[in-house]
Amino acid sequence: MTNAERQDLAERTADFGKNIRRWLHQLPKQLAYSDDAKQLLRSSGSVGANYIEANEAFTKKDCAYHLKISRKEAKESMFWLDMFDMRLEPALEQERLSLLKEARSLKLIFHSIIQKYYTPQPQPLT
Repeated sequence: MTNAERQDLAERTADFGKNIRRWLHQLPKQLAYSDDAKQLLRSSGSVGANYIEANEAFTKKDCAYHLKISRKEAKESMFWLDMFDMRLEPALEQERLSLLKEARSLKLIFHSIIQKYYTPQPQPLT
């Protein structure tokens, strides 16, 4: 990955965490402070935090480890977003679906990076 691509992904993961926080602040108070909201808050922030750690890793193994955690946290964010039922609030539901789409995209990006750069490739038979 180029430095520009790394920076773009760092900004994208940070924006994801910020957008989750903005969305949570719009929820009715009983939902905003639920355990599900707290879990979503943690997992969404961890996506970007672990990506930053991956970029600062000293070894290839450590980098792969943090990228895998970012991928796992993106999947966990998807799970917690699925826990919210916003059908009675169309604007909140639309934003939830948008956040869910972004979480899926981030998960796929991390998966692709891990597969391309950190998964051993089979050696050809000689």
